[in-house]
Amino acid sequence: MTLKISVIGTGYLGATHAACMAELGFDVIGVDVDPQKIERLSVGDLPFHEPGLPELLVKHVQSGRLRFTTDYAEVGGWADVHFIGVGTPERIADGGADISFVDAAARSLAQHITRDALVVGKSTVPVGTARRLAELLARESREGVELEVAWNPEFLREGFAVKDTLAPGRLVFGVESAQATDQLCEVYAQALGQDTPLIVTDFETAELVKVAANAFLATKISFINAFSEVTETVGGDIRTLADALGYDERIGRKFLNAGIGFGGGCLPKDIRALQTRVSELGLNHTMDFLHNVDDINLRRRDRVVSLAHQILDHEVVGRRIAVLGVAFKPDSDDVRDSPALDVAGRLFNDGAEVIVYDPQGNENARRRFPRLGYADSVAEATQDADLVLLLTEWKEFKELTPADLRPRVRGMRLIDGRNVLDHGQWTEAGWTVAALGRMFPDPAGQL
Repeated sequence: MTLKISVIGTGYLGATHAACMAELGFDVIGVDVDPQKIERLSVGDLPFHEPGLPELLVKHVQSGRLRFTTDYAEVGGWADVHFIGVGTPERIADGGADISFVDAAARSLAQHITRDALVVGKSTVPVGTARRLAELLARESREGVELEVAWNPEFLREGFAVKDTLAPGRLVFGVESAQATDQLCEVYAQALGQDTPLIVTDFETAELVKVAANAFLATKISFINAFSEVTETVGGDIRTLADALGYDERIGRKFLNAGIGFGGGCLPKDIRALQTRVSELGLNHTMDFLHNVDDINLRRRDRVVSLAHQILDHEVVGRRIAVLGVAFKPDSDDVRDSPALDVAGRLFNDGAEVIVYDPQGNENARRRFPRLGYADSVAEATQDADLVLLLTEWKEFKELTPADLRPRVRGMRLIDGRNVLDHGQWTEAGWTVAALGRMFPDPAGQL
């Protein structure tokens, strides 16, 4: 008999997982405490942007294989496997992960599950959470009901979440029994049949895999951005340096793109939460280097603002600045901890008139920073602009040419915050171009 699956939490992770589980042939119920979100999902309306996911959502809502509810009792006696995919936001007080939503989901399951089941964590949590939740479920579950815990971290990349769920690069199961392993192997039978690497391990290792991966990627990004500070000072081309490093098979070229730094809802949050957690464990200096990683990342934003001032001859007040891209990465509408939106906001606070255009992120950005101007196209955003900033590497921005913007702008000045344009083409067309990792003399001849 095919397993029945519930997914607790219908945000980015949960909605993606639920729709993809339905695509794999399972009957799925998504559970959330937000009735408005459930109402939208129930009619196939996805409340965020993710390529390929709206089609899966509509397909399986219409087929009846996927439905949504706010009622834990509806899944308590129905599902065999319950995935927890709720958020673990950053705590303002100390940067640690707020796992109150995970705890609440586990308690609600314990109160409503009426038969033996497997509870699988997918949320990114501090190490030690799975073992604690296993004790909580054993303590608070109904009499005669056995609830086993497993941890199955997610490795979704925004913009590629459907692919990463249906054809993952690896699977990690943190389990304590062969039965839990067997059930998860049944859930992921299609991927395992395609020789997806599988790691079966303990709770703690499974919990650490995701945060370790994000910490490593953040470190790699900040590493090349630290060298971009050097090349901006002494000369050189950070892109060529990155290419040369990338040929070393021990290093690789991916994530060596110097720019305005990382953002979003994962990397910044996870490296701060990891520092907090290891300090709680008494390892006060083990992750100190991540503080520097975070600091380098934030300095890149400072540098873009500084370049904007320089390229405008230190006269920013009243100048019109077009910002192309405010999502933290392309193919996403996520503006959480977005370096691009942060830069736009700082320049506005410095007195500039800032006009933003992002193919998907405008509305989310408007909710966070309503005082900025928002345009519906590149043409509208760049009209009469004194300076153009490319801050998110959307395909339509990477393909821009000087001829696309020249008739509209007031000043032929450009900052390529992602190092994705052919600068020679733009300078030959008469533009003043600045980018991170390259020297840019200001009018006084200083860096």
